[in-house]
Amino acid sequence: MAELVGNVLVGQSGGPTSVINASVAGIINEALNHECIEEIYGALNGVLGILQEDLIDLAAESQQQIRALRHTPGAALGTCRYKLKSQADFDRVLDVFKAHNIRYFFYIGGNDSQDTADKISKLAQQQGYELRVIGVPKTIDNDLPITDHTPGYASAAKYVATSVREVACDNEAMGQGDLVSIIEVMGRSAGWIAAGAALAKRKDHPHDPPHLILLPEIAFNQEKVLEDVRRVLKREKYCLIVVAEGLIDQDGNYLAANAQTDAFGHAQLGGAGDALAEILGQNLPGVKVRVAKPGILQRCAAHAGSKTDADEAFLAGEAAVEAAIRGETDKMVTLLRGDGEQYTTETGLAPLSEVANSVKKLPREWINEDGVSMNFQFLRYAQPLIQGETVVPHDNGVPVFARLEKVRVEKLLPAREG
Repeated sequence: MAELVGNVLVGQSGGPTSVINASVAGIINEALNHECIEEIYGALNGVLGILQEDLIDLAAESQQQIRALRHTPGAALGTCRYKLKSQADFDRVLDVFKAHNIRYFFYIGGNDSQDTADKISKLAQQQGYELRVIGVPKTIDNDLPITDHTPGYASAAKYVATSVREVACDNEAMGQGDLVSIIEVMGRSAGWIAAGAALAKRKDHPHDPPHLILLPEIAFNQEKVLEDVRRVLKREKYCLIVVAEGLIDQDGNYLAANAQTDAFGHAQLGGAGDALAEILGQNLPGVKVRVAKPGILQRCAAHAGSKTDADEAFLAGEAAVEAAIRGETDKMVTLLRGDGEQYTTETGLAPLSEVANSVKKLPREWINEDGVSMNFQFLRYAQPLIQGETVVPHDNGVPVFARLEKVRVEKLLPAREG
């Protein structure tokens, strides 16, 4: 395919992770190797930055800061949860691309972000504008289809498993068969993060915490959970429960949700831990119940990050550029697990249309029959992903993260109306 000469635009979207910036670093690193790429731009706050023509020159950043992206959490370019709604929105995006000769667009995000990238690509094709669009996977939820796993998940799982071990040490000191400790973790539609807490268990120690893992894939049964807690407290000083925020009851309703939704129509969750605590408090007299909510800590805890995760996020960014240079478009980079005994990863590609707005559930066969613990199949899947520690430099005892200069690219279009 003929070489396409033009500029690169990188955007980030959705909830950040501790490794999302490593993908940006990978894109920049690989883009600098190709003469057909003239400029490397970043869109501030995802598609919102494109609509506002708010672009920065990533090639103007120092190499020191680009390297620092590999261990910096959050979205260094800024992110958004904005849904392109109108034809005017889509036309504006393409007008910005044309004005700045954007020929390569890389969008780092989850399910909804890949849908946005797919729609932008299709509009460019309809208008005869040559544009190569490659999605880069990102979500701690690990619920994107086709890819074996998503960058961001392993570090979140590692943080949760680490937190379980730390909380267990505290609970061991405080409990006397009368303490229930609940950790509420993210996971709207799938229980991957909650399942990751199982990595805290030592090999051949099935009674290690977490004692119960409550997943969206298994409908909440109040009587069963109460009996499970009683059983644990008869045996242990305390019962440590990990609950996913997206836990549903037997009628398919969230255990806790409010009336608000985000731009993509998703319910705003949070409170499953409190709802569970109320149930336990009402039904287990004399038992003290405590709730911990890591919240956004689980997606930005670079100090407990997985080196494997960060390396794969960087690899996904590089692979996106390589694919676009080869002429690929309308695809998302996937991570493919090798077949050998030793864990290896390669990259592949999947059509954006097959990734967008789909959810990969935790396989039921990876959950034990008790419905509250994970079996060897999950452990075999997840254990390799959390290996290695991200090296974060420190100054005066606290971590040092990238700080981009964010040199603005000159605006060439009239300001967007509305």
